[in-house]
Amino acid sequence: MIATLNIDRFRVRLPVSRTTRILLGLTAALLLALGWAAASGALGISPWGVLRGQEDPFNVQVWWQLRLPRLLLGVAVGAMLAGSGAAMQGLFRNPLADPTLLGLASGAGLFVAVWIVLFQDSGAGSLYGQFAAGFLGALCVCLIVFGIAKRQGGGSAAVMTLLLAGLAINTLAGAGGGVLAFIASDEQLRQLSLWGMGTLTNALWRTTALALILIAAALWLLMRSARELDLLQLGEATAHAAGLDASRLKRRVVVATSLGVGLCVALTGVIGFLGLLVPHCLRLWLGPGHRLLLPASMLGGALLLVVADTLARTAAAPAEIPVGLLTSLLGGPYFLYLLMRRNRAC
Repeated sequence: MIATLNIDRFRVRLPVSRTTRILLGLTAALLLALGWAAASGALGISPWGVLRGQEDPFNVQVWWQLRLPRLLLGVAVGAMLAGSGAAMQGLFRNPLADPTLLGLASGAGLFVAVWIVLFQDSGAGSLYGQFAAGFLGALCVCLIVFGIAKRQGGGSAAVMTLLLAGLAINTLAGAGGGVLAFIASDEQLRQLSLWGMGTLTNALWRTTALALILIAAALWLLMRSARELDLLQLGEATAHAAGLDASRLKRRVVVATSLGVGLCVALTGVIGFLGLLVPHCLRLWLGPGHRLLLPASMLGGALLLVVADTLARTAAAPAEIPVGLLTSLLGGPYFLYLLMRRNRAC
């Protein structure tokens, strides 16, 4: 009976009308940002002019072949990183959990770097090999971090252990990347350098179409886990008494997060702090209910990445700032603020 009352408390966090308004508002903001991004760039191209056939043929080709897939990839990557951050925060019951802080992005990046330097020139399915490398790297790190969390249990000591484990994995991945950069050719070194800063310049239909399908599948798995993540916040024992299969939930979230984050890193490099910044801010505003938090985080992550990428393309035009630098400049100070806030609360 107690579990039922607690479950109902998590279920009815917000009225349905307010939930609908929040999601519609985020969707409208995303559509406005996409309209602005579609018309912005080194070439001023009107999306309506393209659709009406009033633009120059060269501009039409640029818009369809370069700008549109880039916008779609930005939406997918932003939604995946923020959604996976929200899911991991719920899974670990830790508001500081994030694919970047816990080393998932670094692990995926290391495996992709290994693929680029050692196997890419073999010609054995370069695109699919890079996707598989990113997925395996994120999965390995996620299993390591999850094992550490399981052994530590809960509490502030577990949070600190997870952060230290993420720091160690990020350091090891950085060292491994340095070794690979040392043995890489000049062309591979330039590719690793640009890719490592986080960028959407590799957005082509050949890669974007497959990424959209796989990332959509990963997001669907996370959305299926929303109710179970709410139950898990009550503690594993209480959730089990309410009928939750915690092991199956953890496997689903781990696989979905590893698949999505690995694909994002394989295509765009490491775009830091997006998975921490968006869900944490929305959690403070909307509460812990994942049936609203997960879709809101996905929409918010897509919105933030589209805006950041547009600024990266236009702020120093015709040059381009790597979007990962912008998100790190935004997320780094915010993370320090969160740590200081937690220290004052202790």
